[in-house]
Amino acid sequence: MSYASSYPAAVLPAALALLCACGSSTPPSETPSTTDVPDVSATELDKHLRFLASDALAGRMTGTPGYDAAAEYVASQFHGLGLEPAGDDDYFQHVPYVSSHIDTESAAVRVFGGEDAKELEFRDDFVMGGDVSREHAKVRAPAVFVGHGVSAPDLDHDDYADVDVDGKIVVAVSGAPEALPVNERAYHSSGLRKQETAAERGAVGYVSLRDAYAAEHYEWDATAHNAGTLPTMRWLSDDEEPADHVPELRGVARLSESAAAELFIGASQSHDEIMAADADGKALDSFPLEVELELERESSIEHITGPNVVGVLPGADPELADEYVVYSAHLDHLGEGRPVDGDAIYNGAYDNALGVSVLIETARAFSELDTPPRRSILFIAVGAEELGLRGSDYFARNQTVTGDLVANVNLDMPLFLYPLRDVVAFGAEHSTLESPVERAAEAEGWELSPDPMPEEVIFIRSDQYSFVRRGVPAVFLVSGMSSTDPDTDGGAAQRDFLQNHYHKPSDDLSQPIHWPSAQTFTRVNMRIGLEVANADAAPEWHSGNFFGERFGEP
Repeated sequence: MSYASSYPAAVLPAALALLCACGSSTPPSETPSTTDVPDVSATELDKHLRFLASDALAGRMTGTPGYDAAAEYVASQFHGLGLEPAGDDDYFQHVPYVSSHIDTESAAVRVFGGEDAKELEFRDDFVMGGDVSREHAKVRAPAVFVGHGVSAPDLDHDDYADVDVDGKIVVAVSGAPEALPVNERAYHSSGLRKQETAAERGAVGYVSLRDAYAAEHYEWDATAHNAGTLPTMRWLSDDEEPADHVPELRGVARLSESAAAELFIGASQSHDEIMAADADGKALDSFPLEVELELERESSIEHITGPNVVGVLPGADPELADEYVVYSAHLDHLGEGRPVDGDAIYNGAYDNALGVSVLIETARAFSELDTPPRRSILFIAVGAEELGLRGSDYFARNQTVTGDLVANVNLDMPLFLYPLRDVVAFGAEHSTLESPVERAAEAEGWELSPDPMPEEVIFIRSDQYSFVRRGVPAVFLVSGMSSTDPDTDGGAAQRDFLQNHYHKPSDDLSQPIHWPSAQTFTRVNMRIGLEVANADAAPEWHSGNFFGERFGEP
């Protein structure tokens, strides 16, 4: 069956032309593998990248023709490799979404410290997204500061212990207390978990303040740049209820540092004092604020669909074939947004067209094995990751295959800005995946490095976390900061990308790519899944692991 014939007519011709006309800045050089896994083609990786990151796909926002064309492309590649369709409609799992766009003219945050209200400015002072359940939402209530907004009595920490937030709007600093163990800190940093916690205690609104780390490392303008252009999106259950939506909160906003200071006028502590305490890693106090807040917004709501793309290489062992090792990569990016230097297309070349390219070439390598693996290998390109891991969460809760998902290997924004020496394996330490990861890296001559930025809680910020929440051990490899080139500062190169190109239109085909590192990275990820697929026992959470105990089977 030919998938090319079903590409949207307005998208396909230009995109196919770009396959021939466009390329990344340096042509790929082939580096054959001398080991016991199939070669990975830099030329093929480059070909996939040039299609998926082309201007013709307009940034692959979920629910747009560009995203649909990208999904068709991945399906055609799966088909050509001989993967069996594993969606609910051939290779596609059609995900029902509710999508909401905010009317920026209606968006309002008002601070009442007396008779007069201070009206904050959208983008300059605050950002908020659309409401997926109400076209008009407005709430006014007294404000209460709740530290980081974390309730973890089992860890002797509860920001709500001494304050009453029933009927109030809570104000919380992003992140979680530094004193919490790293895994628990990651879990409690989740914005969804914090909003649920606030609603459980009767709060009617939620205002987030950036923590000291974010305020120091990320300019507010970068945070606010595309506010109002990106939709809010949730997948819909069979009874059309939005998943992971907290309807009790009738207003949600994030404030800049200058606007946040307005909330603490007359309070027992100033915003500067709060930020200083956070920067020092101290616990934050909770206390009522001397202001009332009013949050208001108008939203336009529509129901859309955006497919996940799912293919499977069946396992060869009849006793293990109904167990699946899952490779995932998100297919979406930010679409078209506010221009930067005249460019409004957010191509997402590294994030995550290149990750999907690695996914496809991993599938190719598996399909060329002389002997198929014992367990089945599932390959899935998911949507709406940029909008909150929505597509992967839908699949993890509504899997299209019969059997058990035993491990997830996630591929998201691998950076090949220089010749790599090492990788970081987020999540490997939580389960027996740790050993296959170590052996895979060693087999390719790479080192494994610890998390260089634990304060970024990266483990909960990509699609592997959707599988973890369903009890599936997962690993997410990213490029390390060491280079085989002694004249290259890998850390500086990564920081430059994150500050100047991440989630910007310049993450496009002009970015440099060290193709031998891309090939090695693909082989490392393949080795992990291959060992897991052929092992006698499926991966298990380490005894006493926080994520295993919270999400794993009893």
